[in-house]
Amino acid sequence: MDVASSGRPGDAPARSLLLAAVAALVLNAALSFNNVWPTLWIKPDLRLAPELVAVWVAMLAAAWRYGRVPRILVGALAALFALLVLGRYADVTVPAVLGREINLYWDGAQLPRFVWVTANERGWGMLAGIAAAALLGVYLLYRAARVLLGRVARDLVPRALRSPAALGVTAVAAVLAVLNAAGQQWTWPYFSKPVTASVLRQAVILRTAWSPERLARALPPSPPFASDLAALGRRDLHVLFLESYGAVAYDDAGLRGALAEPRAALEHAIAASGRAVVSAFVRSPTFGGASDLAHLSLLSGIDLSDPLRHDLLLASDRPTLVSFLRAHGYESHGVYPALSWAWPESVFYRYTRLVDGRDLTYAGPAFGYWRIPDQFAMARYEAMHPVNADSPPRFVFFGTINTHAPFRPVPPYQPDWARLLGDTPFDPGEAERAIAEGTGWHDLRPAYVRALGYQYRWLAGHVARPRPREAVMVLIGDHQPLGAVSGPGARWDVPVHVVAPPGPLLDALLARGFRPGLEPAPQSLGGMHDLTTILLEAFDGRGAPAVAAAAQSRLR
Repeated sequence: MDVASSGRPGDAPARSLLLAAVAALVLNAALSFNNVWPTLWIKPDLRLAPELVAVWVAMLAAAWRYGRVPRILVGALAALFALLVLGRYADVTVPAVLGREINLYWDGAQLPRFVWVTANERGWGMLAGIAAAALLGVYLLYRAARVLLGRVARDLVPRALRSPAALGVTAVAAVLAVLNAAGQQWTWPYFSKPVTASVLRQAVILRTAWSPERLARALPPSPPFASDLAALGRRDLHVLFLESYGAVAYDDAGLRGALAEPRAALEHAIAASGRAVVSAFVRSPTFGGASDLAHLSLLSGIDLSDPLRHDLLLASDRPTLVSFLRAHGYESHGVYPALSWAWPESVFYRYTRLVDGRDLTYAGPAFGYWRIPDQFAMARYEAMHPVNADSPPRFVFFGTINTHAPFRPVPPYQPDWARLLGDTPFDPGEAERAIAEGTGWHDLRPAYVRALGYQYRWLAGHVARPRPREAVMVLIGDHQPLGAVSGPGARWDVPVHVVAPPGPLLDALLARGFRPGLEPAPQSLGGMHDLTTILLEAFDGRGAPAVAAAAQSRLR
């Protein structure tokens, strides 16, 4: 039977209604759970799953049309439900384990390698057993969904169709679910994040990535990458992205005053090294997180304020600063201290060498979620890959992490850089006192000041260290800090500082709107992607002489 009966057709006894209500709660829990960060485990979420609302509406519509919910529809919804549960698990677990959202274009490509390695290490028999167990698990998930949905269809749907109150609640829930799926944040306390959007996003990525024509239409044009790099003078180029370094560090009077001393120390260290610094603001494509959007906007020269463009760009063969500099004889090194997992997308970046947190072999005390002090990461990287006068010019991309929310604990600065690589990187009690501060999310502004002050201090020490040859440094924020620090209505701009010997390169930047020193001009120069073109033009020796005379006096 499709509809249970007790008394009037469509009625269900109290026990059946109770069991059907429990079934509905279990179904909702299966689509609204969250991850126990950073593990493979999950935890329940009491919010309503938008997909369950859609399933409920579909069953109501079918029962109204046919007088009951057809068995074939229950089976189809159960199959869809099982897929959504698996998608939900991937959607909430992959970011906790890999530090990013799932990307079927890249993660799917790793499946054959995983199968081959597993089979060779564990044997094909064990691999077959794992595959069989996985298929059995999916089947059991489908069967469970079918039983639970069948119970709801038989005992709850008929009663709801005759209840104006139930239909009214359903209408309100449906409207709110649509608004939630559309990204209305005020619904988030009541509805869990829909998994359907992630599934559709992956479908769009795959469909577009596998079609060169669609991919070309979906992405804006790349900049010309036509610089002759003469003004760069075969110097090394170091791009350091400073996590959560936003315009609020200048716009907010309290933060500005608290950071004045370490900022002045950095400017003094730059001047003492025989170099100068010019600064500006550019607009980040993201706010409070998603640093990859900023990183790749600068490297590619493409506006990635739409996150979908980021994923599509990774599936393309577009040029970047990395590929451009490699074509001009530069080695390219990507240094990512926060990275401690496989990163298949790194193939797109085309670094000569990729150095992640595992490669740095940090054995000192762990400072918060990200463990490794940025100062140590820089010291270890330079020890691992030293340069000399005869080495090819080098492009280094370095992503800092110690100013990531919650901005604590803050590592102590170690003036003796060589000691950082030894068995006792810090004085007794220093690290312990810092770690004792914990990683709480309260009182974030003072923690942000201390963390950013630490960045200024170790950068000043880094600039002051003798090195075998000159390097041009670009210090740039990836995005503003969380709203708890930046406050309401904060702009999306971030500072960018270029450190280089006085001469044509800095003259060209001054002519484009940069200002001498670490104090940027208030007006933004454009988007992060615009900075790519600005830098390439400044590196081009053909345009530098034309602006040198006009800018020289400003630099002085």
